[in-house]
Amino acid sequence: MNQNKHTYAVEATNLVKIFGNDRAVDGVSLKVPKGIVYGFLGPNGAGKTTTIRMLATLLKPNEGEASVMGYDLVKDADSVRQSISLTGQFASVDEELSGRENLIFIGRLVGFTRKEAKKRADELLKAFKLEEASKRQVKKYSGGMRRRIDIAASIVTSPDLLFLDEPTTGLDPRSRNQVWDIIRALVKNGTTVFLTTQYLEEADQLADLIGVIDQGKLIAEGTSKELKASIGAGSLTVHFDDMDELEKARVIFAGQLEQSPEADVREISLTVPIKEHAKAAKAIGELANANVQIKDFSMSQPSLDEVFLTLTGKLPESEGGDESNGKS
Repeated sequence: MNQNKHTYAVEATNLVKIFGNDRAVDGVSLKVPKGIVYGFLGPNGAGKTTTIRMLATLLKPNEGEASVMGYDLVKDADSVRQSISLTGQFASVDEELSGRENLIFIGRLVGFTRKEAKKRADELLKAFKLEEASKRQVKKYSGGMRRRIDIAASIVTSPDLLFLDEPTTGLDPRSRNQVWDIIRALVKNGTTVFLTTQYLEEADQLADLIGVIDQGKLIAEGTSKELKASIGAGSLTVHFDDMDELEKARVIFAGQLEQSPEADVREISLTVPIKEHAKAAKAIGELANANVQIKDFSMSQPSLDEVFLTLTGKLPESEGGDESNGKS
Protein backbone atom coordinates (compact mmCIF):
# COMPACT_ATOMS: atom_id res chain seq x y z
CA MET A 1 0.00 0.00 0.00
CA ASN A 2 1.40 3.41 -0.94
CA GLN A 3 1.09 5.44 2.23
CA ASN A 4 1.76 8.73 0.40
CA LYS A 5 -1.63 8.43 -1.31
CA HIS A 6 -3.40 7.80 1.96
CA THR A 7 -5.71 10.53 3.26
CA TYR A 8 -5.73 9.43 6.86
CA ALA A 9 -2.96 9.10 9.41
CA VAL A 10 -5.05 6.53 11.27
CA GLU A 11 -7.89 4.35 10.00
CA ALA A 12 -9.23 1.85 12.50
CA THR A 13 -12.29 -0.38 12.27
CA ASN A 14 -13.79 -2.15 15.30
CA LEU A 15 -10.57 -2.44 17.28
CA VAL A 16 -10.93 -4.70 20.31
CA LYS A 17 -8.45 -5.44 23.10
CA ILE A 18 -9.34 -7.99 25.77
CA PHE A 19 -7.54 -8.58 29.06
CA GLY A 20 -9.02 -11.65 30.73
CA ASN A 21 -12.75 -10.95 30.92
CA ASP A 22 -12.31 -7.22 30.40
CA ARG A 23 -12.86 -5.64 26.98
CA ALA A 24 -10.56 -2.67 27.61
CA VAL A 25 -11.18 -1.42 24.05
CA ASP A 26 -14.51 -2.51 22.64
CA GLY A 27 -14.98 -1.87 18.94
CA VAL A 28 -13.28 1.51 18.41
CA SER A 29 -13.38 2.88 14.87
CA LEU A 30 -11.37 5.99 13.97
CA LYS A 31 -10.44 8.09 10.96
CA VAL A 32 -7.78 10.67 11.76
CA PRO A 33 -6.90 12.99 8.85
CA LYS A 34 -3.26 13.82 8.24
CA GLY A 35 -1.84 17.11 9.43
CA ILE A 36 -4.09 17.77 12.44
CA VAL A 37 -4.12 17.44 16.21
CA TYR A 38 -6.57 14.71 17.14
CA GLY A 39 -7.65 14.96 20.76
CA PHE A 40 -8.54 11.65 22.41
CA LEU A 41 -10.44 12.18 25.66
CA GLY A 42 -11.92 9.86 28.22
CA PRO A 43 -12.16 9.26 31.97
CA ASN A 44 -9.62 7.18 33.83
CA GLY A 45 -9.79 3.56 32.63
CA ALA A 46 -11.72 4.43 29.45
CA GLY A 47 -9.24 2.73 27.10
CA LYS A 48 -7.24 5.69 25.79
CA THR A 49 -3.75 4.39 26.48
CA THR A 50 -4.66 0.87 25.41
CA THR A 51 -5.87 2.24 22.06
CA ILE A 52 -2.64 4.16 21.60
CA ARG A 53 -0.58 1.07 22.46
CA MET A 54 -2.39 -0.89 19.77
CA LEU A 55 -1.96 1.84 17.17
CA ALA A 56 1.74 2.11 18.09
CA THR A 57 2.14 -1.70 17.62
CA LEU A 58 2.92 -2.24 21.32
CA LEU A 59 -0.21 -4.36 21.73
CA LYS A 60 -1.88 -6.63 19.19
CA PRO A 61 -5.64 -6.19 18.71
CA ASN A 62 -7.82 -9.19 19.50
CA GLU A 63 -10.27 -8.09 16.84
CA GLY A 64 -10.61 -5.43 14.17
CA GLU A 65 -8.11 -3.90 11.78
CA ALA A 66 -6.27 -0.64 11.33
CA SER A 67 -3.78 1.18 9.17
CA VAL A 68 -1.36 3.84 10.35
CA MET A 69 0.08 6.21 7.74
CA GLY A 70 -1.26 3.77 5.16
CA TYR A 71 0.46 0.69 6.59
CA ASP A 72 -1.44 -2.27 7.98
CA LEU A 73 -1.07 -2.35 11.74
CA VAL A 74 -0.30 -6.08 11.88
CA LYS A 75 1.08 -7.01 8.46
CA ASP A 76 3.29 -3.91 8.09
CA ALA A 77 4.15 -3.32 11.75
CA ASP A 78 7.79 -2.43 10.98
CA SER A 79 6.71 0.24 8.50
CA VAL A 80 4.24 1.62 11.05
CA ARG A 81 7.03 1.91 13.62
CA GLN A 82 9.22 3.78 11.16
CA SER A 83 6.44 6.32 10.59
CA ILE A 84 5.51 7.08 14.19
CA SER A 85 6.88 8.21 17.51
CA LEU A 86 5.38 7.82 20.99
CA THR A 87 5.84 10.03 24.02
CA GLY A 88 4.23 8.53 27.10
CA GLN A 89 3.12 10.10 30.35
CA PHE A 90 6.57 9.88 31.94
CA ALA A 91 9.99 10.97 30.75
CA SER A 92 11.79 8.20 28.88
CA VAL A 93 15.23 9.77 28.52
CA ASP A 94 18.24 8.77 30.62
CA GLU A 95 18.34 11.08 33.63
CA GLU A 96 22.05 10.50 34.23
CA LEU A 97 22.94 11.88 30.79
CA SER A 98 22.74 15.52 29.77
CA GLY A 99 20.03 16.70 27.43
CA ARG A 100 22.48 16.91 24.54
CA GLU A 101 23.96 13.47 25.28
CA ASN A 102 20.47 11.95 25.25
CA LEU A 103 19.66 13.42 21.85
CA ILE A 104 22.99 12.40 20.34
CA PHE A 105 22.59 8.88 21.74
CA ILE A 106 19.12 8.54 20.19
CA GLY A 107 20.39 9.94 16.91
CA ARG A 108 23.09 7.32 16.78
CA LEU A 109 20.55 4.58 17.60
CA VAL A 110 18.38 5.57 14.63
CA GLY A 111 21.34 5.47 12.25
CA PHE A 112 22.78 8.99 12.16
CA THR A 113 26.52 9.45 11.88
CA ARG A 114 28.15 11.07 14.91
CA LYS A 115 28.31 14.38 13.05
CA GLU A 116 24.66 14.16 11.98
CA ALA A 117 23.54 13.21 15.48
CA LYS A 118 25.35 16.19 17.02
CA LYS A 119 23.89 18.55 14.44
CA ARG A 120 20.34 17.26 15.00
CA ALA A 121 20.77 17.46 18.78
CA ASP A 122 21.86 21.09 18.56
CA GLU A 123 18.94 21.92 16.25
CA LEU A 124 16.44 20.45 18.69
CA LEU A 125 18.01 22.04 21.75
CA LYS A 126 17.74 25.42 20.06
CA ALA A 127 14.16 24.84 18.88
CA PHE A 128 13.06 23.68 22.34
CA LYS A 129 14.93 26.51 24.12
CA LEU A 130 17.17 24.12 26.02
CA GLU A 131 20.57 25.35 24.83
CA GLU A 132 21.62 26.73 28.22
CA ALA A 133 20.71 23.44 29.91
CA SER A 134 22.15 21.21 27.20
CA LYS A 135 25.11 20.02 29.28
CA ARG A 136 23.15 19.60 32.50
CA GLN A 137 22.01 16.14 33.64
CA VAL A 138 18.34 15.60 32.87
CA LYS A 139 17.66 14.68 36.51
CA LYS A 140 18.39 18.32 37.33
CA TYR A 141 15.82 19.64 34.81
CA SER A 142 12.53 21.18 35.88
CA GLY A 143 9.29 19.38 35.03
CA GLY A 144 8.70 21.56 31.98
CA MET A 145 12.25 21.05 30.72
CA ARG A 146 11.91 17.28 31.15
CA ARG A 147 8.78 17.22 29.00
CA ARG A 148 10.45 19.35 26.33
CA ILE A 149 13.54 17.12 26.16
CA ASP A 150 11.27 14.06 26.08
CA ILE A 151 9.31 15.41 23.11
CA ALA A 152 12.57 16.46 21.45
CA ALA A 153 13.81 12.90 21.83
CA SER A 154 10.64 11.69 20.10
CA ILE A 155 11.33 13.73 16.98
CA VAL A 156 15.06 13.18 16.46
CA THR A 157 13.80 11.69 13.23
CA SER A 158 10.71 13.65 12.18
CA PRO A 159 7.74 11.27 12.56
CA ASP A 160 4.72 11.36 10.30
CA LEU A 161 2.56 10.65 13.35
CA LEU A 162 3.37 11.52 16.95
CA PHE A 163 1.41 9.96 19.80
CA LEU A 164 1.43 12.23 22.84
CA ASP A 165 -0.02 10.57 25.93
CA GLU A 166 -0.80 13.32 28.46
CA PRO A 167 2.30 15.41 27.65
CA THR A 168 1.57 18.25 30.10
CA THR A 169 0.39 16.38 33.20
CA GLY A 170 1.81 18.05 36.30
CA LEU A 171 3.26 21.06 34.49
CA ASP A 172 2.78 24.65 35.58
CA PRO A 173 0.80 26.94 33.20
CA ARG A 174 3.93 28.50 31.68
CA SER A 175 5.52 25.13 30.88
CA ARG A 176 2.20 23.86 29.55
CA ASN A 177 1.98 26.79 27.15
CA GLN A 178 5.51 26.06 25.94
CA VAL A 179 4.54 22.46 25.16
CA TRP A 180 1.42 23.73 23.36
CA ASP A 181 3.62 25.94 21.17
CA ILE A 182 5.82 22.93 20.37
CA ILE A 183 2.78 20.85 19.37
CA ARG A 184 1.48 23.63 17.11
CA ALA A 185 4.91 23.93 15.46
CA LEU A 186 5.09 20.18 14.86
CA VAL A 187 1.72 20.19 13.09
CA LYS A 188 2.69 23.25 11.06
CA ASN A 189 5.73 21.29 9.85
CA GLY A 190 3.58 18.35 8.72
CA THR A 191 3.43 15.98 11.69
CA THR A 192 0.04 14.59 12.71
CA VAL A 193 -0.41 14.58 16.49
CA PHE A 194 -2.61 12.08 18.33
CA LEU A 195 -3.08 13.65 21.75
CA THR A 196 -4.57 12.25 24.95
CA THR A 197 -5.02 14.71 27.77
CA GLN A 198 -6.81 15.12 31.08
CA TYR A 199 -6.96 18.89 30.55
CA LEU A 200 -10.07 19.74 28.56
CA GLU A 201 -8.80 23.28 27.98
CA GLU A 202 -5.78 21.70 26.27
CA ALA A 203 -8.00 19.80 23.84
CA ASP A 204 -10.07 22.93 23.30
CA GLN A 205 -6.94 24.94 22.48
CA LEU A 206 -5.09 22.41 20.33
CA ALA A 207 -7.35 19.75 18.82
CA ASP A 208 -8.81 20.13 15.34
CA LEU A 209 -10.92 17.04 15.95
CA ILE A 210 -11.86 15.37 19.25
CA GLY A 211 -12.91 11.81 20.01
CA VAL A 212 -14.43 10.86 23.37
CA ILE A 213 -13.98 7.29 24.59
CA ASP A 214 -15.74 5.74 27.58
CA GLN A 215 -15.79 2.11 28.74
CA GLY A 216 -13.78 1.12 25.69
CA LYS A 217 -16.20 2.64 23.16
CA LEU A 218 -15.96 5.81 21.09
CA ILE A 219 -19.09 7.65 22.19
CA ALA A 220 -18.69 11.00 20.40
CA GLU A 221 -16.51 12.70 17.82
CA GLY A 222 -16.36 16.14 16.26
CA THR A 223 -14.77 19.54 16.51
CA SER A 224 -14.88 21.30 19.86
CA LYS A 225 -17.64 23.54 18.50
CA GLU A 226 -19.67 20.57 17.23
CA LEU A 227 -19.39 18.71 20.54
CA LYS A 228 -20.50 21.79 22.46
CA ALA A 229 -23.45 22.28 20.12
CA SER A 230 -24.44 18.63 20.58
CA ILE A 231 -25.52 19.26 24.17
CA GLY A 232 -27.39 22.45 23.32
CA ALA A 233 -26.46 26.07 22.98
CA GLY A 234 -25.28 27.93 26.03
CA SER A 235 -27.02 30.22 28.43
CA LEU A 236 -28.26 33.80 28.49
CA THR A 237 -27.24 35.91 31.49
CA VAL A 238 -28.80 39.32 32.09
CA HIS A 239 -27.67 41.77 34.78
CA PHE A 240 -29.92 44.41 36.32
CA ASP A 241 -29.46 47.50 38.50
CA ASP A 242 -32.01 46.42 41.09
CA MET A 243 -34.13 43.48 42.18
CA ASP A 244 -37.43 45.04 41.02
CA GLU A 245 -36.24 44.94 37.41
CA LEU A 246 -34.95 41.41 37.91
CA GLU A 247 -38.37 40.22 39.15
CA LYS A 248 -40.14 41.77 36.17
CA ALA A 249 -37.69 40.05 33.83
CA ARG A 250 -38.10 36.72 35.61
CA VAL A 251 -41.84 36.69 34.78
CA ILE A 252 -41.20 37.64 31.14
CA PHE A 253 -38.49 35.01 30.71
CA ALA A 254 -40.66 32.30 32.24
CA GLY A 255 -43.36 33.08 29.68
CA GLN A 256 -41.09 33.56 26.67
CA LEU A 257 -38.63 30.72 27.24
CA GLU A 258 -40.94 28.24 29.01
CA GLN A 259 -38.48 27.63 31.83
CA SER A 260 -37.63 29.38 35.07
CA PRO A 261 -34.37 31.35 35.02
CA GLU A 262 -31.86 31.00 37.82
CA ALA A 263 -31.47 34.16 39.90
CA ASP A 264 -28.22 35.37 41.46
CA VAL A 265 -29.12 37.88 44.17
CA ARG A 266 -25.55 38.99 44.75
CA GLU A 267 -24.92 39.72 41.06
CA ILE A 268 -28.55 40.84 40.51
CA SER A 269 -28.72 38.64 37.45
CA LEU A 270 -30.81 35.98 35.75
CA THR A 271 -29.37 33.02 33.85
CA VAL A 272 -31.44 30.79 31.62
CA PRO A 273 -30.42 27.95 29.24
CA ILE A 274 -30.86 28.90 25.58
CA LYS A 275 -30.89 26.43 22.69
CA GLU A 276 -31.42 29.03 19.95
CA HIS A 277 -29.84 32.48 19.69
CA ALA A 278 -33.02 33.77 18.02
CA LYS A 279 -35.00 33.01 21.17
CA ALA A 280 -32.45 34.87 23.27
CA ALA A 281 -32.76 37.92 21.03
CA LYS A 282 -36.56 37.75 21.22
CA ALA A 283 -36.47 37.50 25.01
CA ILE A 284 -34.22 40.56 25.28
CA GLY A 285 -36.58 42.38 22.91
CA GLU A 286 -39.53 41.57 25.17
CA LEU A 287 -37.70 43.10 28.12
CA ALA A 288 -37.22 46.30 26.11
CA ASN A 289 -40.91 46.33 25.10
CA ALA A 290 -41.89 46.05 28.77
CA ASN A 291 -39.50 48.88 29.69
CA VAL A 292 -37.43 46.60 31.91
CA GLN A 293 -34.09 48.28 32.52
CA ILE A 294 -31.13 45.95 32.02
CA LYS A 295 -27.52 46.66 32.85
CA ASP A 296 -25.95 44.24 30.37
CA PHE A 297 -26.37 40.72 28.97
CA SER A 298 -24.20 37.97 27.54
CA MET A 299 -24.49 34.60 25.81
CA SER A 300 -22.15 31.78 26.83
CA GLN A 301 -21.43 28.51 25.06
CA PRO A 302 -21.17 25.22 26.99
CA SER A 303 -17.63 24.43 28.07
CA LEU A 304 -15.86 21.26 26.97
CA ASP A 305 -16.01 20.26 30.64
CA GLU A 306 -19.82 20.34 30.45
CA VAL A 307 -19.75 18.32 27.23
CA PHE A 308 -17.49 15.71 28.82
CA LEU A 309 -19.59 15.54 31.97
CA THR A 310 -22.79 15.15 29.92
CA LEU A 311 -21.31 12.41 27.73
CA THR A 312 -19.50 10.35 30.38
CA GLY A 313 -21.10 11.37 33.65
CA LYS A 314 -17.71 12.26 35.11
CA LEU A 315 -14.76 14.59 34.63
CA PRO A 316 -11.30 13.42 33.48
CA GLU A 317 -8.80 12.33 36.09
CA SER A 318 -5.07 11.99 35.97
CA GLU A 319 -4.17 8.71 34.31
CA GLY A 320 -2.87 6.44 36.96
CA GLY A 321 -4.62 3.51 35.25
CA ASP A 322 -4.08 -0.15 35.77
CA GLU A 323 -0.75 -0.64 34.05
CA SER A 324 -0.74 -4.35 34.82
CA ASN A 325 -3.22 -5.00 32.06
CA GLY A 326 -2.66 -1.89 30.01
CA LYS A 327 -6.11 -0.46 30.63
CA SER A 328 -6.24 3.30 30.93
